Amino acid sequence: MLATLMQTLDSTIANVALPHMQGALAASQDEIVWVLTSYIVAAAIATPLTGWFTDRLGLKRLLVVSIAGFTMASGLCGISASLQQIVLSRVLQGVFGAALVPLAQSILLDINPREKQGQAMSVWGMGVMIGPIIGPTLGGWLTDSYNWRWVFFINLPVGLLALAGILVSLPARDDRQKRSFDFVGFITLGVAIGAFQAMLDRGDQLDWFGSLEIRIEAVIAAIAFAFFIVHTATAGPRSFFRYQLLWDRNFATGIGFIFVIGAVLYATRALIPPMLQNLMNYPVATTGLVTAPGGLGTMIAMLIAGRLVGKVDLRLSLLCGFAVSAFSLWQMTQYTIVLARSDIVWPGLIQGFGLGLVFVPLSAASFSTLTPELRADGTAIYSLMRNLGSSIGISVVQSIVSRNTQVSHAALAEHVTAFNPLLRQQFDVSSQASMATLDAIITQQASMIAHIDAFKLMLFATLAVIPLLALIRPTHQHVAGEIAHVALD
Repeated sequence: MLATLMQTLDSTIANVALPHMQGALAASQDEIVWVLTSYIVAAAIATPLTGWFTDRLGLKRLLVVSIAGFTMASGLCGISASLQQIVLSRVLQGVFGAALVPLAQSILLDINPREKQGQAMSVWGMGVMIGPIIGPTLGGWLTDSYNWRWVFFINLPVGLLALAGILVSLPARDDRQKRSFDFVGFITLGVAIGAFQAMLDRGDQLDWFGSLEIRIEAVIAAIAFAFFIVHTATAGPRSFFRYQLLWDRNFATGIGFIFVIGAVLYATRALIPPMLQNLMNYPVATTGLVTAPGGLGTMIAMLIAGRLVGKVDLRLSLLCGFAVSAFSLWQMTQYTIVLARSDIVWPGLIQGFGLGLVFVPLSAASFSTLTPELRADGTAIYSLMRNLGSSIGISVVQSIVSRNTQVSHAALAEHVTAFNPLLRQQFDVSSQASMATLDAIITQQASMIAHIDAFKLMLFATLAVIPLLALIRPTHQHVAGEIAHVALD
């Protein structure tokens, strides 16, 4: 669980420190986002390798290597002196950290008897969901009290403690298997994900398809993904991707839902801290504090969801969770440039509660019908889809904010003329300093409009997936009941 929390925490802990990194590393607003997306993309590409590496190295050996590598990469992030160095270090973090979450899930399923697996998954789910939510709070405190480098140095004692715990407590076993590696499948999927993410990250900066680079990246992503699909369909058992997973309707639907959850959760957490700091002049520590209650909502909801699983239809719990999450996003679309702290706290708390209601029953429904031999690959693909959703969600909302700020600025400026009597009462239209102040006000309002547009998109995405709940098959009572035994002590 320490390894799980460390990996998921690092996906958002740097969010509130981005403005400080931007100044220290001499990066633009578009470039500094690479600190977030490089980590998530690297983890997304490396996650499907978990099953193969588990067979080749054994579960304990792979976990030891992953924790050690992740801890080392965290130290490299903390001592980075340029944008290129920190992005490369974050890529290493993502590669080594990719296996931590699926391995933790697989281990908890293996070391617990069937009647305890529901309890184990609830505890594991808390680590997965709470990490991204408390990340901004911890990152804000570390940045304010020390500096931004400590958001990475904090991993060193945690990683060493997790490594020592695994070496001492996890039984050694020779569970290695000979399994051929599908280089074609891995390379085509990796190229497709990498090119697509590069297109998303650079698109706004290069005017999207007006740029030759973006068109090339889009073509590479499309061709690579097409090759991956064809290869997967024809390679049979040698395929890198176990396409048998998609024959399970619950699992196939579950990965679609976790993609949306990843996009909404991570994009919201990446969007709000810069909004509070840049538009409303919130101190970094205060930003972390007002975004923290989402974690409390998630914990409460997971305890409730654990009690409900096995007693009510999983689809009803999922419906309630998505509805609550949608309501919180609707609240965010009502934001203005003047917000009380409670206006930030309550929507975050409600969103955390809604996502907590979704996560436990979604995990139960997704894995309840999978055969044990598909479990390792299933957990890897499940984490992959969450990471992909996160990466795409962050890039899309950042692009929307950047582009719509310019569009809204132009629309607002059309109504600002020297002949407006209200304007002449408030500003000296002949003074350059006064006009510069007016332009800053218009930019601030335009940016707020752009943020609201991003919240609206996430709201529509959440509402759009609700009808897909009908695709989930009801889980048998005795299987669902395993999730209901949640430890309250």
